[in-house]
Amino acid sequence: QVQLVESGGGLVQAGGSLRLSCATSGKIAAISSINKMGWYRQAPGKQREMVASITSGGSSTNYAASVKGRFTISRDSAKNTVYLQMNNLKPEDTAVYYCNALKLGPMMRDYWGQGTQVTVSS
Repeated sequence: QVQLVESGGGLVQAGGSLRLSCATSGKIAAISSINKMGWYRQAPGKQREMVASITSGGSSTNYAASVKGRFTISRDSAKNTVYLQMNNLKPEDTAVYYCNALKLGPMMRDYWGQGTQVTVSS
């Protein structure tokens, strides 16, 4: 089992920056089995959408078109933590941001954090 805890959300003015963190804990074998980690967000009345993802080795990243060039996903393997640096925030970035960990394969597992609120004022 893997537990994910997000932090770093808050209220910021448009044009500002925030850095979200996702701390991973659990059995070493379970953490080591994770293939990809990502950040998703869900705004009121909207579906949850992928924001950014990164492979376990950190060699490959992927971003939603709406955040490309403004957000950066990274990971610190020694700390089992994934980060989302968000710059030039816009009011439309307001949402609850969730951390996700994905284990691929025949025993696929999908883990989620509890979410952290990001509010961008205009």
